Amino acid sequence: MRVLLLGGTAEARVLAVALVEEGVDVVSSLAGRVRRPRLPVGAVRVGGFGGVAGLRRELVGYDVVVDATHPFATTISASAATACAADGVPLLRLARPGWGASPGAAGWRWVSSSEEAAVVAAGSGGPVFLTTGRQSLTRFVPALGDLRVLARVVDPVGVELPPTWTILLARGPYSVDAERSLMRRHRIRVLVTKDSGGDLTRAKLDAADDLGIGVVVVRRPAGPAGVEEVSDVAGAVRWLRARTG
Repeated sequence: MRVLLLGGTAEARVLAVALVEEGVDVVSSLAGRVRRPRLPVGAVRVGGFGGVAGLRRELVGYDVVVDATHPFATTISASAATACAADGVPLLRLARPGWGASPGAAGWRWVSSSEEAAVVAAGSGGPVFLTTGRQSLTRFVPALGDLRVLARVVDPVGVELPPTWTILLARGPYSVDAERSLMRRHRIRVLVTKDSGGDLTRAKLDAADDLGIGVVVVRRPAGPAGVEEVSDVAGAVRWLRARTG
């Protein structure tokens, strides 16, 4: 069995290790949007496929696909669902649980888009701690352009941002103590994030709750309809084993 693993997440890297250890022929595919990505073990390809048509050409060499991309990577997930359905290739979605069940989640402000999050955060008067990723920053400028904003990203930003904004280059995992210290130092009044889930970046939520700082969370989009889904690596391994025995 040859597996195409659409990766870029911590779960994808753990799954790659498990499959390589079991002798499975797996190729991890990374989008190439992060300048210095954490590379998984085993074979790796970097770069897009060129839409559904390109992905269908790629699928000729694979027996199954596991989509373990970021919960907000909707384009590749939709393309994988369409391509796999067209060619009859089994597809599994590995999607880690969101933060909705966290102890403080009931007190957070849940919104449906970056633009809505920006408007809600603007009501605090700032400073705002923005942790939604580099690619969405410009969507926050109309509402937050005049406020003090600390925007944390992994790679340098290639667009011009307001002079009141500070860009912090950093990569998780983060500790609760460090997040508390950062928020205090910048006098943060509201944290804005996406419901990405996982443990690598959840410390900011615990720190905000500890400090009584408001939290605005962009809900994650629904996954493609009709695609089988598991929430952890163990479930993905079981799914794959069932197709080899």
